[in-house]
Amino acid sequence: DKVKYINKNEVMTTPSPVAVAISPETALEFSLTRGASTGSGNDATTPKCNMVLTHPGGTDQYLAFKVKTTQPRRYLVRPNQGLIAPGEVENVSILLVEKDKQLFLQSYDRLGQSALDQSKDKFLVQSTLVSSEFSSKFTSEKGKDLSDALTQMWNGSSSGTVRTGDVINKKLHVKHKVVESAGDTSNKSAPTAPSSSQGNALLQKTSGGPSTSNMTPDQMFQEVATLRRKYDELVAFSVNLTAERDILNNTLEQTKRDLSRESAQRASLENNSPQRGVASNGSNSLMPAEGSKKGGVGFTQLIAVIFFACLSGYIYGVKYSGSIDEIDGVLGNLLRMIVNAF
Repeated sequence: DKVKYINKNEVMTTPSPVAVAISPETALEFSLTRGASTGSGNDATTPKCNMVLTHPGGTDQYLAFKVKTTQPRRYLVRPNQGLIAPGEVENVSILLVEKDKQLFLQSYDRLGQSALDQSKDKFLVQSTLVSSEFSSKFTSEKGKDLSDALTQMWNGSSSGTVRTGDVINKKLHVKHKVVESAGDTSNKSAPTAPSSSQGNALLQKTSGGPSTSNMTPDQMFQEVATLRRKYDELVAFSVNLTAERDILNNTLEQTKRDLSRESAQRASLENNSPQRGVASNGSNSLMPAEGSKKGGVGFTQLIAVIFFACLSGYIYGVKYSGSIDEIDGVLGNLLRMIVNAF
């Protein structure tokens, strides 16, 4: 038998999972300071957090990473994906937008730190090894082509030879913390909650306080933010009132329909009741009944019959010179006939 020798270069081995090392490991903390920020990330008032991604080494292949968040409109991630060479480090900057920062500060002023501790924002860092052919294309330059290629890879639309390892996922929670300074006392006095005392203070400030021309940009921004928040609260309140009004109108219409149906049923039962017919037919009315009109003799007919009888008796007595007793007998018979007829 021939012995078959195998070249060691032909032996395919499955690489062990390699993931980027993340710092911080479990949570990202954003410090919230009062005052308007420019949003560029260079000023001290912009809440930001730096995440350091490190290639752990142990392989000559590059690591591709991608950073996702549950609130993509709240945080700006730069860069959100890329390649890391063995032993190299990538710094990822995460900025909190100014609008959400003001919302967090307003929640803190109303409820304290407990309102910020209930945040459910999370970040997900994905990493995987890529082939040398893929990484060599973008080693010299990193631009739009690399971004498009990585997007296709993470979406699964690229060929299977790009990703050579398993995708490792790492979740990080988000914490927000308000940092107070000595110069923030005046800004905290601005109305940030819908209370009567703060509303009166706002009216006093508008009427007797300094005008907007004497306000600093930070004060003007907070004033606009407060008015915007109150406007949103009024809109939400009006929407709730409209919904309740519609519910009440529907309930009222349903009640009217039920009442009309009940009244119709009751009227039908009363019209079909046998006692109602007896009472109507047996009432003490001066008008003769329908049957009596058809089968009986009217008052006019009675007078005519009596007159005719009297006239007949008189003619009979004169013409035939009959006795008075005979005439009385004839009249009596006629009267009895009339009585029997009734």
